Amino acid sequence: MQARGGKLAQFGLHHCQNYCQSGRVKMARHIAGPDDMIVLGIETSCDETAAAVVNDKREILSNRVLSQLDDHRPYGGVVPEIAARAHLEHLDRLVAEAMDDAGVDFSDLDAVACTGGPGLIGGVIVGAMTAKAIAFAAQKPFLAVNHLEGHALTVRLTDDVAFPYLLLLVSG
Repeated sequence: MQARGGKLAQFGLHHCQNYCQSGRVKMARHIAGPDDMIVLGIETSCDETAAAVVNDKREILSNRVLSQLDDHRPYGGVVPEIAARAHLEHLDRLVAEAMDDAGVDFSDLDAVACTGGPGLIGGVIVGAMTAKAIAFAAQKPFLAVNHLEGHALTVRLTDDVAFPYLLLLVSG
């Protein structure tokens, strides 16, 4: 597996509460502003594990993606059990890296979001349970996002496309 991004940070979900209360210097509030909404997003619906931090100005403060392509290549396609286990193995680290890259900790978040489906159920469960645990520990709202709606709306984040727009979304 290949992780895209810089330094690797070791971080376990069980450290979430201590991390929230660590009192780290917060850089993202200077970048995004003290009144901006900051959201951690987690995506685990198929064969890529991803964590990103965004704000309500449609700025991507960090984005970490781990591809499982090499793991599934010998089988000629995605194997759901292998995908779910890879999400479980790497998601905590990717979340920590995304938070570190954005210069925020869990207390800076306004919400935690994740793919709530559709997708491979094992992967969706890994992402949802991780996001729910972070949201609970940080006392932040949890948001489940429809995977297909996320694809449809991503163009507004990445390319600042205004409503209305026409989109062809093919899945499967």
